[in-house]
This record gives sequence, C-alpha cells and structure tokens, in this order.
Amino acid sequence: MNLFHSFKLRLFIALFFFTIGESHAQVKYELNSAWKCKPVSELTGSNSKIFTPGYDISQWMPATVPGTVLTTLLNNHKIPDPFYGMNNKYIRDIYDTGRDYYTYWFVNDFEQHTPLGDEQVYLNLRGVNYSCEIYLNGKKLNRQTHYGMFLRQRYNITALLNKSGKNRLAVLVYPPDAVGNPNGGQGGDGTIARNVGLQYTAGWDWIQPVRDRNTGIWDKVTIETTGAVSVTDPHVVTVVPGIRQVNGKQQPAVIKVSATVTNPTSKPVAGVLQFTIAGQKILRNVVIKPGTSPEIQLNDLVLKDPKLWWPNGYGKPYLYNASVQFLTGNKVSDQQEIRVGVREIQTTWNTQTNSRQIAVNGQKIFIKGGNWIISDAMLRFTDARYDAEVRFHRDMNLNLIRVWGGALVERPEFYNACDKYGLLVFQDFWISGDANGRWVDPMKKDDQWVRRKYPDDHALYLRSVADQVKMVRNHPSLAVWCGGNEITPPEDILLAVKDSILPKLDGTRWFVEYSNSDEMSLNTLGGNGDGPYGIQPDSLFWKERTFPFNSEIGSVGIGDYESLKRFIPEQNMVPPTFSTEKNKSTTDSVWNYHKYIGYDAAIEPYGKATDAKDFAAKAQLVNYNQYRALIEGFSAHMWDWYTGVMIWKTQNPWTAMRGQMYDYYLDPNACLYGLHHGSEPLHVMYNPLNGMVTIVNNTFETRRDLMLVVKTYDMNGKEKQITQVFEDILPSSVKGFVPIKHGIDKQAKAEGLFLSLQLLDIKKNVLSDNLYWLPDGNGEYSGLKKMAPSKLSIEAVQAAPGNIMVTLTNPANAPVAFFNRLSLVDGKSHERLLPVFYGDNYVSVLPGEQKIIIMDYDVNKYPKTPVVSISGWNLKEQTIGINTQK
Repeated sequence: MNLFHSFKLRLFIALFFFTIGESHAQVKYELNSAWKCKPVSELTGSNSKIFTPGYDISQWMPATVPGTVLTTLLNNHKIPDPFYGMNNKYIRDIYDTGRDYYTYWFVNDFEQHTPLGDEQVYLNLRGVNYSCEIYLNGKKLNRQTHYGMFLRQRYNITALLNKSGKNRLAVLVYPPDAVGNPNGGQGGDGTIARNVGLQYTAGWDWIQPVRDRNTGIWDKVTIETTGAVSVTDPHVVTVVPGIRQVNGKQQPAVIKVSATVTNPTSKPVAGVLQFTIAGQKILRNVVIKPGTSPEIQLNDLVLKDPKLWWPNGYGKPYLYNASVQFLTGNKVSDQQEIRVGVREIQTTWNTQTNSRQIAVNGQKIFIKGGNWIISDAMLRFTDARYDAEVRFHRDMNLNLIRVWGGALVERPEFYNACDKYGLLVFQDFWISGDANGRWVDPMKKDDQWVRRKYPDDHALYLRSVADQVKMVRNHPSLAVWCGGNEITPPEDILLAVKDSILPKLDGTRWFVEYSNSDEMSLNTLGGNGDGPYGIQPDSLFWKERTFPFNSEIGSVGIGDYESLKRFIPEQNMVPPTFSTEKNKSTTDSVWNYHKYIGYDAAIEPYGKATDAKDFAAKAQLVNYNQYRALIEGFSAHMWDWYTGVMIWKTQNPWTAMRGQMYDYYLDPNACLYGLHHGSEPLHVMYNPLNGMVTIVNNTFETRRDLMLVVKTYDMNGKEKQITQVFEDILPSSVKGFVPIKHGIDKQAKAEGLFLSLQLLDIKKNVLSDNLYWLPDGNGEYSGLKKMAPSKLSIEAVQAAPGNIMVTLTNPANAPVAFFNRLSLVDGKSHERLLPVFYGDNYVSVLPGEQKIIIMDYDVNKYPKTPVVSISGWNLKEQTIGINTQK
C-alpha cells in the first residue's frame, strides 16, 4: 500500500469514527510498513537533515519493523538464513565488528492529520533494543537517551504534527551496551546479563549466538488518536470465593477495576470512567486536573452466575468482552477493550509432597507444564504463530507454560492465545543463574561476586518490571511471577519486586523467588532442583522420585526426515553412529552446530539406522515413549510425590535438535502425541515396575461405570483378552486396578508384544486409548523388525473448509497397523503444509479397529485442495486424494 492510499484509508477510518463519536472516538493504527534504514557507519556529515521529511531516503534499505537489524538484512538478502546449515557461523558477530556495525537509523514517513478540537495524538513504541533517540519532524521526543529493552514508550505528539499531514519519524537504535563474548558458554561470557534485556542472544546450549543481539525496533509502533483524556493501564481483578464446580449455577464473583487517565490539556476535564461487562456497568464521575495522570478506582461490580475461566483439561476457558471507557458528555474520549477471564488463582503448601500446589477457583490443579523460550529467536512475532504454538500445547493436554527467564516477559498476543486455550503461565523475569553468578564458570569473564550484581542498572530493571507487569496483568492465564531462572535477582531488586512493585501493581498471583526455589519445591534429595535431562529408561519416571514441583525435566526431540531437510544440507544428512564399545556417538558437524543431543543406544533395539531417514523415523518411537513415560510417571504419583512438572522444553525458537514437541517450522513430531496421550485428563496406563494397570482422573468429577479393557496382540495381530471390568475413580486421584506383569512378561519374552489399554463409558465411547509396544526378553524389538505389511485402508473426506476427516480401517485377522504418520501435503510438490493440527498422529490401528483423525488447517493460507500422505512402521508411504463430502 503506498502512502497516498494509506493516508486515504486512515482518513476514512478517522472520519468514520468521528461520525459515530458517541460510541467510540479512538483511532489506533500500527506503523508496520514503509520503514527505511541505514547503518550509522554509512552516513557522513551532519545527521540533522534525516529528521526532516524533505531529506531523501529513497535509496535506503527497506526495513522490517517490528523487527531486528538481522531480520532486515535477511529480508533484503544481505545475509544467508542463519537458521539453515552452518550459515549463522559466517554472519559477522557484533563482538568482533563493534557496536557501530549494528547501530542503525530507522525512518518512517507517515500521514497523520492534525488534531481536531481537543484531540490528542500519541506515538507508542512497545519495545526497542537496546537504547534509542527518537525524532519527529526534526524535534527530539525523548529528552534523554532511552534505555532498556523492556520499557514501553509513549509520547504525546499532538503539537509536533505537520499541518500538511506529512510526518517523519526517525529512530536511532543502538545495540545492547554489553554485547558479550559468544565463547560457547550459557550466555557466552555472561556479560550480556549486564543489560536489562535478553540473555540467550550470546548463545546457549540450544542456540548459537544471535549476531546482532536482537538490535532493533523489535515490537509494535502505533499511532493513537484520543479525545482530551486517554485511558492507559487498566487493571481488572476478579475475585471468585469458595470452591467452584465447572458446571451448574455459580455464586457471584466480584470484579475490581481501576485505570490511569491522562489529561494533557491546560484545562480540567469532567467526565465519567466506566467499565462494562456482560451488560452490566459501573461508573464514576471525575474531574481530571490539567497535566495530570491519576489512577481512578471504581466501585466493585458483582457479577451474578458468572461463566468461569478454567485451565485446559478442567473446563472451558470462558472469556468475557469488556471495556474501560472515559466519556466526556455523550462522547467516548478513549477506551480500552479487555477480554476478562473470571477466575481466581490460589496457592497452598502440600505437606504430603513438600511443595506448593496451585488452585484455580478453589480447585487444585495438577500442573502439567512445558518450558517455553521465545516464539522466534529473531523476534519475528505474529498473532498466527503465537496461536499455533499455544494450540499445540493445548493439544499436548498440558495446562501450563513457563516462560523461561533468559528471554522476555511474553507479548500480550502470546497471553491472548493462552487465555483462549486455557494455558496457565508461569512468567520468569529476565535473570538466569547461568549468567548471573549462581555457579563457578570458567567460561565467564567476571567472577561470581561481580555477576551476582548484574544487571548494571538496577533502577532500570525495576522500572522495566513495573512496566511489563502493567502490560500483561489483566490476562487470566497469568498465574505465577518468578524472580528468575535458577537464581534470584540481587537482593535490592528482589525485595523491591516482592514487597513493593507486585503488591502495588498486581498482588493477585503467587510470586516465587526463582524457578527451582525451595518455596515451590522443598529439595530433600540434594542437587540442583531440576532434571534429569536426556533419554531415560521408561521405568525411571515411575521408580525414581525427583523434585516435588519439578521446573525442568526433559529429553530429546528431533523431527522426522521432512523436518531435518528444512535446515540440514543434503551432504550433511548423515545419521549419528553409536559405538557400543565406546558408549559414544559420532555426529555430523551441522548436527552438532544445531545442538544435537544424543539418542545413542536408544535407537539400537529397533535395528541400526541405515540412513538419516531411517534414523529420524526410529527416533520418533523413542520420542513418543520418552514423553508418554515421563508424564505418566509424574501423574502416577500425583499429590503423593508431586504437585506438578514442567517439561524442558516443548519448543525451540531456532532450528535446534533437542527438547521440542514440534520444530521451528511448526511441524509436530512424535513427542507431541506421546504427551497428547499420556497427559489425558482421564487416562489409563501401565506401570512398568509392578505391571499394574492404573487410571488417573485429573478432573473434578467422580467417573463411574468405566469399562476397563486390557488386551494383548502378538506380531501377527492375534488378540488375547486379559480383562474387561467396570471400575470407578474419584476426582483428582490415581488408582491401580489390575496387576498383569507376570503374564505380560511371559507373552513378550519371545519377540515382544502390543499391550492395549482402553477405557470406555457406558455407551461404549472410547475415553482413553493407550497402546504400548513392549520389547522381548533381551530388550530388543525383534518382533517389530519382522512384522508383516500393514493392510490398513485409508479414506479422506473434506468435512468442511479447512477440515479433513481421515478414516483408518484395519481389517480383522491383520497385523497391527503400527505407528502411522499422517501428513497434509501440497497436491503438486508433496511438501507438508504447516501448521496443520491433527486430532492424533503416529497412530496405531488394531485388527478389526477403525480410527478417525481430524486434520485442521488454514484454508485461506492453503486454498487449493491438498492430499493426505501416510506412512507407518509396516506401511509404505502412500498418498490419498481427498473426497468432497456429499
């Protein structure tokens, strides 16, 4: 869109809202196009002319805003894709070039009419990394250099707009003050932590260094027009007393509302501050003195029979549309729209587990969480990507995401997705023990005593914390504030956050001082308070007791061959080879560069990998079992050993080869579906230690008349029924029902066995379906290696736009159709469409069984009819056309 058409659109919007001013006077738009940039090193002489609209920047490089310098260089083909192969290694690092190399001017020429009457126009910058000077039409907006990645900026630009409507915004952006030596340590040499900013950018064990350290205008820039008085930082608190049930009529909830209102004019303004939700209003008549920004508190609103917000797996995460408005006369001067989830977070100490437990609306929640780094290492955030990633976590049957402390307080768009899908959030502040001095570390420049005082500017840190709290505090998904990753901030910061900032600005959530603190999980076992990491025997998760609220425990997670091809050059598609004698793997250099973590001997029981494709396919069997066993082992000891667990980690913002349920390109692997099954709210599982068939009920309801069906199948598909019995289970409990180990071990001894566990309701609907493949007496999957070909038949039907129903049918007297990977692919190129959301995947179908898998995708992104690809352990890859539903 050119500037003229952009101006016409904005003028139309402004006139439209002006004509219906009685309902809404605010106009807000994002400056996310027509940016230009140039490094300061390429400018000579005085820079003063840059600020004026007449200065020619037509030859400057198009800039990506929001974005970073590196993103702009990539989009202009100045650097290779740092996520592919070894490319990142050859991009110049700021530690070697000096800060001027990545210091850039960003300029935007935009159209904005001069205000009418008492209208006010504001420029908002939601994030600049790391410091900046800001000019509008030649006038400097910030009196002093702005510092800090996590401080929003808001400027009243009413008096500085040109009458012609043509305006120039110029921002000089400097990189972080301390860029750090990327020497291979966690956070490099640690000095990146001297800033109030990201720490992963100097490198970590899951990412190579980000060469510009994410320098740029990395978050949204908006222009906002209001009436005389504007509304900022509204605060909505919901109070839900008592122990609530998901269904049925609810006792009232109380909603408390306040907001900051600003009157920048030279005269007092009388008006009404008003909050509206579910057809109810509360309001207060106020007079705002000139040049002031008071916080106004409204009277409590009592919401009768509220629809409550519940975490994923427990109930619907209901959201109300609400607004906070300031009205002058019969016109809206300004308003803020808010999605309100009516819920209350509580925490108590569980004396049985010696750990903290979280409750929502009075009901204790067994935490099944995942650790989240950041959506994209180059800060290319989009609403669609946030929604997809959080939806994947919902599909894993998790109920919490921990935002790790080496990154950032996540964006409101991330929280919007968590609100929508019912994912609680455990939000760290940006401190990490690796860089901030918890351990002796020869990779660090400074000793522990110096690093313990990081960051350099404590006052800036505290201002940033306060600002970010205001930004996200209204989200119902936000459950926990955390002082930092594996370490507290320095004492003066900690006390200010704990005793002043949070009580004043929020006060409704649990604050834990650091991520593996004894305050959340009393460490009686010694060690660091988290882990283990890497592949473990499935039985370990059932047998060995770890920390009762474990903030980090995880394993492997590479994708399949299609995933690997996206970032590994063909010549490097060499599978790791494991030496039994040396107990060590030999790995290709690109795999190592992308932080491969070893599968080592875990592949061998399935047969030595013949090539990279075979290795990646067999790795999926390991992936599935690892994460199913992990979550089952923790769930089996719910409320006895544990109150929660957070998997390290569920995603990567770079093309790393460890700890992920889906790859950077949003392609899920088998980890996701192992979790999907193992983490079901109502789940039947097999205890590998004592052979007990066990049911976990992670809901608030007693489940009665559950038909428990236990069967085995040999490699030819011959069925043997072990038991079929009706059972009951109480809410939020675990119960063992049938010990079958002796018989199962005997059946599996020769060549392994399939063990099928199912729960059915009284109408024979399958509530939980869990299939184990057990090794032979030597720990090998000898039977799998010689299985007969699958006889699976597949039918695909377009059930609705963007919705495909795939029916998998395995005839009776056939072998198990084992571990089938479904993909939605382009009809011509046969490349996978991404992202696609599968109701299930890596699916096994028993003899005489039929399964229906729903595929959901964005039909607007992929409007042409795709096809379905499927391959399995004993099924050669084939492509299925999609029929139109009659």
